[in-house]
Amino acid sequence: MALENMFKPVAGSRPKVACEVRPDGVVAARAGKKHGELAVAFSALREGSVVPGLKVPNLMDSHAVRAALESALGDIGVRTGAVTLVVPDAAARVLLLDFDTLPAKRHEALSVVRFRLRKMVPFDVEAAAVSYQVMGEKVGQLNLLVTVMPGEVLEEYESAVREAGYEPGAVLPSTLAAAATVEGDSATLMVNHAATSVTTAVTQGNEMLLHRSMDLPAEPMAREEEMAQAVITALAWYEDTLKRLPSTMYYAGSGGASAAAQSRWASLVDPAPRLADLGPVETVSAMTSVPVGVMAGVTGALAS
Repeated sequence: MALENMFKPVAGSRPKVACEVRPDGVVAARAGKKHGELAVAFSALREGSVVPGLKVPNLMDSHAVRAALESALGDIGVRTGAVTLVVPDAAARVLLLDFDTLPAKRHEALSVVRFRLRKMVPFDVEAAAVSYQVMGEKVGQLNLLVTVMPGEVLEEYESAVREAGYEPGAVLPSTLAAAATVEGDSATLMVNHAATSVTTAVTQGNEMLLHRSMDLPAEPMAREEEMAQAVITALAWYEDTLKRLPSTMYYAGSGGASAAAQSRWASLVDPAPRLADLGPVETVSAMTSVPVGVMAGVTGALAS
């Protein structure tokens, strides 16, 4: 299964079930009959079970991950079939690239994109899963959103899903999935925090303007400082590019926006926009206790 990076999906183009593998656990969701209605479940993982990165293994305890997938998906009443798989941002690379032109045939265009990626990512591009989406087109310039993931890493996550009895019908990095929850054409700044990594992104309508992921230090004090710096850098980019600061910054991560607002990293951001949860759901039927702030990926994966 190749990566999919459509963060604004076509209605009906993905399975109606999604699961996200996170360092802290597996989130599963099933779309209801009404728009915005979801059944959601969460199965926790011990710290260190999932360590996302560009090399295998990511799933340090594959048996625990498989059990968490079975538990979370089973709790929402899904026993088999295709699911949209949301993987950690740290397990892939998402880049915004400009091209003068690309061949009309997609397989030929992918060859050109792969060639461009060879010196941009620290792994074998020829063995990697690569996908792209045209973000904008002007005379003599194409703006592409490119997603690339090491083949062995993708296989590791897909194998866990298959061993749990399901089939990965689409694969998305976490922030690209979560971005589909954003409605309207206004510019939106998002912060997606997962354990020891953070992604900052800016979208406007159907276009991804910024996407930056970085690993965070294990030491708590240093992690808070690096987290703050990542957000400050994104705010500076937003102001320089859009000539204003956002009034609201949308946050995804364990504890949600309310916990993030009380964190040390947020106190280091000045000026600090108001924090709000990314991807609120109109109607949620929580089949298990689901931590606040971890539903944006599966919510976006099921958006239509």
